[in-house]
Amino acid sequence: MKLCMIGAGYVGLVSGVCFSDLGNNVICVDKDKSKINALKKCIVPIYEPGLEEILKRNFKQKRINFTDNLKDAVTKSDIIFICVGTPTKKNTNSADLRYVFSAANEIKKFIKKYKIIVTKSTVPVSTGDKIEKIFSILKKKKLVDVVSNPEFLREGEAIRDFINPDRVVVGTNSERANKILKSLYQPIVKKNSRYIKTSRRGAELIKYASNAFLATKISYINELANLCEQTDVDIKDISTGMGLDERIGERFLRAGPAYGGSCFPKDTRALIDTGKNFKTDLTIVKTVVKSNENRKKMLTKRVLTILGNKIKNKQITFLGVTFKPNTDDMREACSLYMIPYLVRKGVKVKYFDPSGKKNIFNNNNIEYCKNISSACLKSDLIIIHTEWNEFKFIDFKKIVKKNNFKVYDMRNIYDPKRMKLNKIKYFAVGRKV
Repeated sequence: MKLCMIGAGYVGLVSGVCFSDLGNNVICVDKDKSKINALKKCIVPIYEPGLEEILKRNFKQKRINFTDNLKDAVTKSDIIFICVGTPTKKNTNSADLRYVFSAANEIKKFIKKYKIIVTKSTVPVSTGDKIEKIFSILKKKKLVDVVSNPEFLREGEAIRDFINPDRVVVGTNSERANKILKSLYQPIVKKNSRYIKTSRRGAELIKYASNAFLATKISYINELANLCEQTDVDIKDISTGMGLDERIGERFLRAGPAYGGSCFPKDTRALIDTGKNFKTDLTIVKTVVKSNENRKKMLTKRVLTILGNKIKNKQITFLGVTFKPNTDDMREACSLYMIPYLVRKGVKVKYFDPSGKKNIFNNNNIEYCKNISSACLKSDLIIIHTEWNEFKFIDFKKIVKKNNFKVYDMRNIYDPKRMKLNKIKYFAVGRKV
């Protein structure tokens, strides 16, 4: 099939590359000419394992191309995916839909024959209705169908999630559009038949409901970890015991930092705003958001406690600063709160992240190191902030070369008993140490 992805960001690029790998002809459109030029050289602007290899293969086979010419891309395509960003509006909880509506208004200028307009961006309930109004004249002429098809891609696992999805959700009342989209997704859903057709509003809400529930699981286990620390109980035992219940499941029951990234923070806030617009008080989701914000402050205070509140001129090392491993995404990462706070208190911070230096940390007391050893050398406290594989087998005593250093394992990677045997002052989250 001939597909157009509007927006060559995370969702548009990953989806476009994977669709091309299934044998479709894909054009990715973006207004950022420098990004387009880089992609034409097969330079991937995001950190996503395996994406560059698949891109190179399909670009060579001419199944995927990149352009800033929207008219040409729309004219040559049968299905148009809107994959632009929907960030939180400044000083509000609501999703900023300007890029979605702008894309729709641009698209309608170039439609002369039947097209399926698919919203892949995460949007609040009833957004599809507003998009359809933009295409009202074309809709009357039966030249368009507006469909919701939310993405469920985890950063760092996006290719696997696309090729082996838990489900593909398509929201439409058009049998014509549904038949075409079902055929498009057939190669990846035929084995397990997890293709779900629902209403357009239903598809929009499924995305928000899913993210809010996963965020709830994270906040829930984090609060239980706080209780475990007060009751001398190991949170890993609790997670395992709960997770074996099939009604609950073990995924997202891992205590650690506050949730972050491009989805959970903005989507929980947007769901609260949607509830407000429809006069529904989503008290559980509100509590989750509040709990998550408090989590950042609580973990930072724990750092002060570990150092005996004597932190001025101390050297603290952060291993990993992204919100999760296998991504370069810094959005809403716990480190964005912790590091500036600690620096203001007189701490000197060194950090290493496998995805590279972060220009957001622009301070003379924040130093990026090119490897684990240089980051940890002479450190008073090492904080494992992100559970990259590179951090799972570190010989701390060998690389720190300083007496009385401490390790704060915010991801519970290490075995407390082994750390104790190695005479390392070790602190974890919700664990018996």
